[in-house]
Formats: sequence, C-alpha cells, structure tokens
Amino acid sequence: MTSTHAFWLAGRQVTGEDTFDVTNPWNGQLVGKVGMPTDAQVEEAVAAAYAVRDEFAATPAHVRAAALDHVSKRLAERTEEIAQLISAENGKPIKWARGEVGRAVSVFRFAAEEARRFNGGEAQRLDTDAGGQGRLAFTRRFPKGVVLGIAPFNFPLNLCAHKVAPAIAAGAPIILKPAPATPLSGLILGELLAETDLPAGSWSILPVANDRMPALVQDERLPVISFTGSEKVGYAIMDSVPRKHCTLELGGNGAAVVLADYASDEDLDWAASRIATFSNYQGGQSCISVQRVIADASVYERLLPRIVAAVDAQVTGDPSDPKTDVGPLVSEDAAKRVESWVQEAVEAGATLHIGGKRDGASYAPTVLTDVPAEVTISCEEVFGPVLTVQKVEGEAEAFAAVNDSKYGLQAGVFTHDLQTAFRAHRTLEVGGVVVGDVPSYRADQMPYGGVKQSGVGREGVKFAMDDYTYERVLVLTGLAL
Repeated sequence: MTSTHAFWLAGRQVTGEDTFDVTNPWNGQLVGKVGMPTDAQVEEAVAAAYAVRDEFAATPAHVRAAALDHVSKRLAERTEEIAQLISAENGKPIKWARGEVGRAVSVFRFAAEEARRFNGGEAQRLDTDAGGQGRLAFTRRFPKGVVLGIAPFNFPLNLCAHKVAPAIAAGAPIILKPAPATPLSGLILGELLAETDLPAGSWSILPVANDRMPALVQDERLPVISFTGSEKVGYAIMDSVPRKHCTLELGGNGAAVVLADYASDEDLDWAASRIATFSNYQGGQSCISVQRVIADASVYERLLPRIVAAVDAQVTGDPSDPKTDVGPLVSEDAAKRVESWVQEAVEAGATLHIGGKRDGASYAPTVLTDVPAEVTISCEEVFGPVLTVQKVEGEAEAFAAVNDSKYGLQAGVFTHDLQTAFRAHRTLEVGGVVVGDVPSYRADQMPYGGVKQSGVGREGVKFAMDDYTYERVLVLTGLAL
C-alpha cells in the first residue's frame, strides 16, 4: 500500500511532477504517495471533457449502462481489497469499510438501471386549448454540461460514486476531485472505468489540492458543481458562481426524537442501541450521525442509562480489527477540535456521563446532558463521536427542539403512531424523516439532501441525474391527434 498512485486524466493514467503523502490516521503509517496534477494537466482534463460533451450525451444508453454495470461488478469482486484501502487511508473500522464498498456496488447498479430508463420522453397534448390544435409537446432531458464533482473524506468511495455514477448515467462528462486526505479510494474507480468503453475525456479523477480549486470552480466550461462537505466551503462555492447549478450536500446535527408512546423495554433497548451505534459509526464523521437525542420526559429516565450503557459497549481501537466499532477521526487536529468543544460544554455546566477523552486522533464515545443552548456543540456539527441528550415535555416541544437549529438534513422519530409520523413529516424542517429509527439511515436510491444550512439539491442516483440535466421541449405541429 506504499506505492505511488497515478491519477486519471481523460481516461488514461498519468503522473504529475509532485506527489503528496496519504497516511493512516490510526498509526500514522504511510499508506501511499499520490501524483498531483499540474495546472497544464488540469486544463487538459477540462478541455477534453468539454470537447466530448456532445458525443457523450449522444452515447447510446446501453453503452453507459454496460459501463456502470461493469464498475458495479468489479467493485463487488474487489470488495475486501478496497475495504482495506478505505480503512487504511480513512481510519474507518473494517466492518464499516466493507459496508461502504457494498453501497458503492449498489450505487453503480442503480445508475445502470436508471441509464436504461432515463430520458424516455413524455408526450403532452396541447390541443386542450384551441390554439394548440394539432400540436404535441414532447419533452426529454439533456445534460447541462460537464460536472465538477467534489467529494469529502468520510465516505471516500461511496460519495465519489454518488458523483460519478449519475453523471455517466445521464451522459454528462465528469471531473472528480477526491478529498486530499483520502484520494486512493476514488482513484480505484478510475481503474474500473478504464476497463470500459466510455469515450476518452468523459471522465477524469484529479487529486487537486484544495487551494487550487477556485480556478476550477470558476471555469465556465464546468456549469454543474456537485459538492459534499462543510457548510462554509459549500456556500462559498455557491456564492462565487451564482449562475452555475450547484448541488450542495452539507452538514447537519441529526436529532433522534424518542416520544412517549415508544415506552416498552424492548422499544427503549432498540432506540438506545441504534442511537449508540449511529452516534459513533465512522467515528461520528457522518452528516447524519446522531448528535442530539430529544426524549420525552416520560421515557427520559429509563432511556438515558440505556444509551450510556450502549455507548460504553462500543468497541474502540484498531480499525483493522473486525470487532472494532469506533476508530480514529481523520486526523489528530479533528480530534482536538472535538475535545475542545466538549470541554467548553462541560465548563459551561454540561454533565459528562461517559467518554470525554482523547488519545491522538481517537476520541472516546461521549454522552452529555444538561448542555447549554449557546455552547458550540449545541449549535454546530460536531462531526465526532459525541452525543447530547435532552428532556422535553411532549411532541410539540420535541419537534420544536429539532427545528431549533440552523441545520436541516435528516431526523429520526421513534414512535408507533402513524398520525404522529405524518405530523413529523409535515412539521420537521429537514430533508428526510426516518420513523422508528435514527436519522442516520440512508438508502442510496432515495432522495437525499437538506434544507436551511444543510444544502440545496438532492442526491440519490435518479435525483442527481435530474440535477445534472434540464428539460427541453419539442413541439410537433399539424398532427391528427
């Protein structure tokens, strides 16, 4: 795993003049060296994608679908190898890394299916008005142009897949920028795409440094930007290119609501188990991890000790160990930031029930109560294995607490009542409501995205394809309808 990795320029593997190191956050060992594209190579990739855009849009659906099917199958065949790579560069426990590869397998399979049925066209009679007699409107979707996909470190394979697969399915060339901390998983996709018959220039994977991205973002040949990452960076991108189409998948501080009817021992054990698992999976480095638990007063005293016990049962340590639930954060700096936020909360009066300790890049799974509303951990996305629990009186107060946030990505509501589920769906200011489970559930084919400061647009293969394309209407005249 310590070889030098080339990158992919217009479908071919090349090296740059310089390299950068990718290290394992668990032990600091070198995972690999990665070639860094020169400015001239970036220009070549953009020019190639722009030049091939019309050809690629006209590529038969079966060609694009076959390529996507191929990538899906090859990912499945190389699951263990790729999972080990994800774990090494990201610090993700191997069991979660294997799950991530499985999800990417599905994303490319879904994209192949959508490529076959997308853009079938919709006919609309226009003779519903006298002025439209003999006329028929026929609507199809066409790519807006080259997509610039910018992926984060926390799901270094699957969130690259969510940029690449829908673009190919829709016939839009894509330039993918993987995260500098975790580029190797994204580069693997290049190996598999290179085995297909997609047109040269229709895809590039460029591990460009963050400080060189403004020029790419501003490039008029890249009219679509799909970004997953922080609120600050995402909105800075959108503000800098107001005439471009931007899909922004940003942060959250996911809330899990446990209501009064969710009160049996079995109910509370399930809720506590799911909350503990999904406040800590990926080291809490997921936009939809559980950060806040909002519990009805009638169940709070029975739920809290169950949560603390379930968090205590999370196995921390070496991410290469299949028994490990919680590995390190992506860097020691990230762990230090989480540490400072927890210290701030405790000094302001919060009660620490478990955790609160840092060891290098690792931070112990942590549960806090009585957290003041004004401290950072109450207002921002912690992106670490930290959970706050608060007591509320009734459904209305619970839902108001969920909405008392600048974020609105997903929420989980533990209830058995169907009417309550529909009220939650209507009331909660989020992009998705999960009933009977945590907010961390995401099926890769469903629409996924947020409101407020959690972003704009939706991912999920079909929905991303809609974002990457626009409707164009054809009016036929003089028809005997």
